[in-house]
Amino acid sequence: MAESQSFRSELRRIYWTRQVLRLLVAVSGVWLLLAAYSSLSTPRDIRDFGTGSVGTVVQGIFGGLWIAIWPLAVFIALLLLVATLFRTSDVRRRDPQRRFTRYQRREGMLRAGGLCELESGYRRRCTRTAEHGDHFYPWSKGGATSLRNFVAACSHCNRRKSARIPSPGMLTRLERRRATYVATNTAVPVGERRRLRSA
Repeated sequence: MAESQSFRSELRRIYWTRQVLRLLVAVSGVWLLLAAYSSLSTPRDIRDFGTGSVGTVVQGIFGGLWIAIWPLAVFIALLLLVATLFRTSDVRRRDPQRRFTRYQRREGMLRAGGLCELESGYRRRCTRTAEHGDHFYPWSKGGATSLRNFVAACSHCNRRKSARIPSPGMLTRLERRRATYVATNTAVPVGERRRLRSA
């Protein structure tokens, strides 16, 4: 149970950190475009640059652009650096075994009753037949190839979920649903992230 709570808090931290990073990059990108547009659309009189060369004129126009956008450009570069560090950590966590074993597939499908465990409309359980074993916490982001991280999925839900990190709410709803059709409490917890390997 402590392991389940640990994964739950880790998922919450990872999910919201990535959502905030995405939002900051999007807002900064829009702000950068608006600053560039504002700087370039400000009317300038060619006489302001004197009788200098073409280089002086270009520097006069684009120098103002650089002054307007450099703080945002530095901020976006820092955000991208943080995102790269996350991605590097994900790669170092990847399980060397990507495919579930026959035993894991059989047990996971039996546990799900042969039906998809993911959500369809209105956050209800999908009623289609399960065809795939999906990593609840994506393998590409460091999800373990284990029975605990196995969810039965139909091809439609599997494609829709893709390699996105599930939300903490999705985890809670899946565990609640699973408790209604799984006999033992040990099979209810969902998700597992692989420990970080040394470089």
